[in-house]
Amino acid sequence: MEIPDPQYVKTDDGVHIGYQVFGDGPDLVLNEGWMGNVDANWDLPDADYPDYLRALARRFRVIVFDRRGFGISDRPASVSAMALEKSMEDLRAVMDAAGCERALMAGFEAGATVSVLFAATFPERTRGLILMSPLVYYWRSPDFPWGWTDAEANEFDAMIAGHWGTERFWEYNFATMGEVADPKTLRVMAKWSRACASPSAALAIEQVERQVDVRALLPQIQSPTLVVLKAGDVERGIWGAARWVSEQIPGARYAEIDGDEHFFGVGDTGLFDELDRFAASIGRDEARFDRVLSTVLFTDICGSTARTAALGDREWRGVVERHHAVVRAMLGRYRGVEVDTAGDGFFATFDGPARAIYCARDIVDAVHPLGIEIRAGVHTGECETIDGKVGGMAVVIGARVGALAGPSEVLVSQTVKDLVAGSGLELQHRGAHELKGIPDRWQLYAAIDSRS
Repeated sequence: MEIPDPQYVKTDDGVHIGYQVFGDGPDLVLNEGWMGNVDANWDLPDADYPDYLRALARRFRVIVFDRRGFGISDRPASVSAMALEKSMEDLRAVMDAAGCERALMAGFEAGATVSVLFAATFPERTRGLILMSPLVYYWRSPDFPWGWTDAEANEFDAMIAGHWGTERFWEYNFATMGEVADPKTLRVMAKWSRACASPSAALAIEQVERQVDVRALLPQIQSPTLVVLKAGDVERGIWGAARWVSEQIPGARYAEIDGDEHFFGVGDTGLFDELDRFAASIGRDEARFDRVLSTVLFTDICGSTARTAALGDREWRGVVERHHAVVRAMLGRYRGVEVDTAGDGFFATFDGPARAIYCARDIVDAVHPLGIEIRAGVHTGECETIDGKVGGMAVVIGARVGALAGPSEVLVSQTVKDLVAGSGLELQHRGAHELKGIPDRWQLYAAIDSRS
């Protein structure tokens, strides 16, 4: 995979946010937390992190951005300019620019904080929430034993102020996580951090994160949620809160995966296994949620080939255009929704079977002055939305019923007959029929126009 070129979007308050889009699949917004640089991320040690991004790209269309103050984005360094709400607005602007309406929100450390706030504020734009080593509150307290103490925070500030962008800082930072990095890694991380932020920006964002407390939002999360923590982080101070975080979010799944290093990389196969399962479960759930009971109507002009030969192409096109206008007028009258038009046939849906039958009968009558007849089929069943269109077995059955109708005839299935009982519609039995590709024999009925 080629390294993608970065792009920029300007937020409502005039800040330029740098972002990249790469990969193929469902949209995933990667919110990497404390700092980053969408260019320099591809130069991290031993290609581990770049390969991690590539592994994500094989599963998702990844949208990654530099929050304000970091990387290639504009770098205001004040606490007020880098507030959490601003990062949420950065995220929304990037999604809009990338043409992303809804996405999986994947947040690491402080990126999880922004992801939680976004999911709670914009549930309609959040397909699912993936929180990796999440930060939801900074300080240690009796009711939150995982946070930092004043002494630890002051020591960290001193290291940023005195050693930001140096190997000394990263030696200290790895030590706080119980890790020892080799000299090459320290050099690369020092250079990377200089590309990510200035000392003032790093201090400012640290102050922002110390004011963060999104614990009260956790029970309000509506999106499916996966919380992931490495086994080595369970006893590492603030990161050990992950299980507790999952317990606060309704229905969240907690996954503790193998690994001693704090940062995630391509070697964390447990993470990718969890992501695959999570994305698949959301897809299955959405397929179920997108199934609705609907009535389908299929109409088709009878003998169109012969009529075309008799009238000629030009005159026949005029007849078809008037036919289409009639059908659409009747769909509007009976609150039908046009789904598709193929040649001289229509496919529409209704929220009630009686309206579909009345609509079909009126279409039959309205096209007679055009010198044509139509056939129509009506069926009610559970339909699913596929790529924004109605589909599924109920649609296939409706089409098969319509194909068996005669000229000026409206055929309906047994299901429709049962549902319109008591409506005053007259239905005559037309016998049992086989529907191509559909199991069993189907009882069909003709809707008789009993109006005087």
